[in-house]
Amino acid sequence: MLPVQKLTDSKRTIRYVLTDIDDTLTDNGKIEAPTYTAMWQLYEAGYILIPVTGRPAGWCDLIIRQWPVHAVVGENGAFVYFVRKEGDATRIHSLYHPEADEKGTRQRIEKLRDKVLAEIPGSRVARDQFARQFDLAIDFREDLPDLGFDTAEEIRRLCVSQGAEAKISSIHVNAWFGCYDKLSMTKIFLHRIYGLNEKEILSQVLFVGDSPNDQPMFGYFPYSCGVANLKEMLSHISRPPAYIADARGGAGFVEIAEILLSGSTGS
Repeated sequence: MLPVQKLTDSKRTIRYVLTDIDDTLTDNGKIEAPTYTAMWQLYEAGYILIPVTGRPAGWCDLIIRQWPVHAVVGENGAFVYFVRKEGDATRIHSLYHPEADEKGTRQRIEKLRDKVLAEIPGSRVARDQFARQFDLAIDFREDLPDLGFDTAEEIRRLCVSQGAEAKISSIHVNAWFGCYDKLSMTKIFLHRIYGLNEKEILSQVLFVGDSPNDQPMFGYFPYSCGVANLKEMLSHISRPPAYIADARGGAGFVEIAEILLSGSTGS
């Protein structure tokens, strides 16, 4: 991984800033003032700002309405909520991954939940599960007690053994039924809504993340950055980002934003 300062050499081509939320924008569960200010600065400078998260549909509806973002990819790629200018008004739209089937997976998700809770000591459903449409979130670290990454990996393996896709974030194990992830939904969205071809996606998009479930994004985007807390998880990551920030969490995101904002705009 190169120091993020090296990104200065290539920043002029970047127009889209994609970012994970938990432990990338947040510190101890909160988005602090400098991070939120950096998001607004990127937005006002003309960058297309898109959180890409495992968080649920209910949260994403709030995010697209109240944060300075143009879109949000939710539930690890099940959907995108985005805004479009239509005359004098701005409307919120939804785009769902063709493999995401809420009705077809509800019973399977409930059965998987019961199996995890029965077989993994201490496991618990994430508090935001009530707001989810497509996936199961098992909390191993967001609330106490911290079950650790070895337990998270045990949960992930159990979910996969039941035919689910499963990824470990910095706080949850997310599991779903359907062949999709953050990367596949992001590519569909950028192509269909912004008209980007493969070459343009690779040259114009920057992704910022912090955890193992960001690996598809790290492996695909040449301009991929980790915040410094990613270093703690390198033993769980086979595809690290191209660049690494000096600072952790939200401060790392601010560090990256300042590089993009220094003497350039996104438009």
